[in-house]
Amino acid sequence: MIVVTGASGQLGRLVINSLLARKVPAAQIVAAVRNPARAADLAALGVQVRAADYTQPATLDAAFNGADQVLLVSSSEVGQRFPQHKNVIDAAKRVGVKLLAYTSLLHADSSPLGLRDEHFATEQYLLEVGLPHVVLRNGWYTENYLASIPPAVQHGAYIGSAGEGRIASAARADYADAAAVVLTSPDQAGKVYELAGDESYTLAEFAAELSRQTGKQIPYINMAEAEFKGALLGAGLPEPIAALLADSDTGASKGGLFDDSHTLSTLIGRPTASLAALMQAALK
Repeated sequence: MIVVTGASGQLGRLVINSLLARKVPAAQIVAAVRNPARAADLAALGVQVRAADYTQPATLDAAFNGADQVLLVSSSEVGQRFPQHKNVIDAAKRVGVKLLAYTSLLHADSSPLGLRDEHFATEQYLLEVGLPHVVLRNGWYTENYLASIPPAVQHGAYIGSAGEGRIASAARADYADAAAVVLTSPDQAGKVYELAGDESYTLAEFAAELSRQTGKQIPYINMAEAEFKGALLGAGLPEPIAALLADSDTGASKGGLFDDSHTLSTLIGRPTASLAALMQAALK
């Protein structure tokens, strides 16, 4: 039995779809979600839906009962991630899960991104408790940058603080397929995968591709981190999200979102989706 946490979220739902595509019987998949009502579509496919809240350990024990493998999709609550992840790991240990897969951050042991702290702390805790595990160090989702296309087109500029840093992002679906491959492959305990897209780009190159596809001149405007954060706040983003995005862009300027190992495409057995194709789909 395979349990996918955060299964009603964007990544978790894609992982379940990928497991089903790999012919894992729906009855052997558990969608662990905070609100089971949000996973009614998965239940309709025959997937088991169980309530699981990272902040309530008792729900985790029940959700993981009978599980061979658990995919811990990292919490979205920055600043609260480590204690929540600890609850998940402790529950998996208590119920005798044979393998826990964790979605970490690209090069979490050396990343310049502020996001790395909670991810690396989680990795270290996994080692400390001795739970058999595999680490999926996911790079940036291309969707993170595609989400800024509408305001860029509206205002005639794409803004950021990534400088000339190269970003080897990939689609969520590619990372989801990688998780499904790992969860259905033998002998994964102890492995660490550095996962990133096959191609890389600077945000200036991103803006150039956006200009090409829209037929409009949309230059990239590089800002200092504080200035970029201020612009994001002005656009209505909450302070923690604005701070996270600005810090991550600055981390990208230092190489934090680049990897050219092609581990992701090797794992999934096909090239990762190209920026041009993903952008074209987003614009539609």
